[in-house]
Amino acid sequence: MYGGFIVPPDDAGAHFGVMFWHKDGFSTACGHGTIALGCWAIATGLVRASEEGELDVVIDVPSGRVVAKVDMKAGKPNKVHFINVPSYQIAAGLTARTGGETIKLDLAWGGATYAYVDVAQLDLPVQPSNHDEFVRLGREIKADLGERARHNDLELYGVCFYQHYSASADEIEQRNVVVFADGQIDRSPCGSGTAARVALLLAEGKLASGKALIHRSIIDTVFTATIESFAPSPTSFPGCIPRVTGLAHLMGKHQFFIDEADPTYPGFVFR
Repeated sequence: MYGGFIVPPDDAGAHFGVMFWHKDGFSTACGHGTIALGCWAIATGLVRASEEGELDVVIDVPSGRVVAKVDMKAGKPNKVHFINVPSYQIAAGLTARTGGETIKLDLAWGGATYAYVDVAQLDLPVQPSNHDEFVRLGREIKADLGERARHNDLELYGVCFYQHYSASADEIEQRNVVVFADGQIDRSPCGSGTAARVALLLAEGKLASGKALIHRSIIDTVFTATIESFAPSPTSFPGCIPRVTGLAHLMGKHQFFIDEADPTYPGFVFR
């Protein structure tokens, strides 16, 4: 799960800004968080709802300005399109050492930097029973890459282990598990990670305009992603603006209190 500190927008062009955070600190992007904020903005009345049609919730995040396009049906969000910042591949054919093995990977940017590993080389299917092994591998890959994966003065954010299912003229279907921060597993297909995956598939010539990526998570939640438009890239690989489609559901309303007299303040972790 993610948190978000809602802050004023950078200027009048956005509805609000957000600083995303998790147990290990802040992050520059969160696609599934942006999708959730689109639904939240409508549920709280920050953006006026409509019975039908598409509403733009414009949000400033650390990696730039993004949009949650909320598709309304009968007065309720039906789906949300996350329109990301320019995304692109950073590097191809890098290697990392883990447990005596050499693993091949690629790097891509989707608001944060991700390393992409095909699980076919590991003989390790993307399924819940393997989650501990993915956490171990993700930590070791991140540590071994070190400064080699640094981009935009930011360290590697996550490692995406993907499993290819099928490809046709209209779509590509893959399943992934993203290990981010210090061994956290994304229960979504990862919004910014899916955006970076779109850019990587574009660079490989496997995903063209009009073709969709069906991206499944380790628990089988699904994002559908396409190329919204093409964009300049600071690398030798092509750039694009990805569109990632999903939906969010309100789960509760909470209050948290901080008491400095609490002997466990400011919190604790065991790993």
